[in-house]
Amino acid sequence: MRRKHSNSKSQFVQCSSASQSGQTLLEVALLTPLLLLLLLGVIEMGRYAYIGILVGNAAHAGAMYGSENVDNSGNAPGIQTAADNDFVNNGQSLSNLTVSSTTSCGCDNGGTISGLTNACSTKVNPTIADTAAACSTGGGHWVIMCNVEASGTFSSLFSYPGIPSSIKIDRTATMRVAQ
Repeated sequence: MRRKHSNSKSQFVQCSSASQSGQTLLEVALLTPLLLLLLLGVIEMGRYAYIGILVGNAAHAGAMYGSENVDNSGNAPGIQTAADNDFVNNGQSLSNLTVSSTTSCGCDNGGTISGLTNACSTKVNPTIADTAAACSTGGGHWVIMCNVEASGTFSSLFSYPGIPSSIKIDRTATMRVAQ
């Protein structure tokens, strides 16, 4: 009799083991789509962050070029080329990037810039030389800033309900021009 009892116990263990493996298979089947959706979301967020970093780096590269000297600060095509080169060197298409640049100038007196204007050239503002001289006389330092704004487009791999398939990313870099 003992033997039958041990057989029935082993049958019970086999039945329980088969039931648990079926339950595990069902749980995996139900959770796999959710886990894949979560994985795709993480990948898309990583791609968005990466494009944002590349657009910021392109703006920074343009501002670096513009801040090298006074001549470069007004050289919009040169600034555009510097930003484009940085963006392309990271494997991106130029059709996804737009760059604009401006210069501004003012009197830096103790870390506070006053009289900030975008009319920094004598062609646009004939009195700019007098303004810069007055700044120096007053104990300040005349500064020129190069501002570069880069805009890129992030395109998602898939269409998600309620989320646009492409998102515009804007980044700005401002640097003081070496004088």
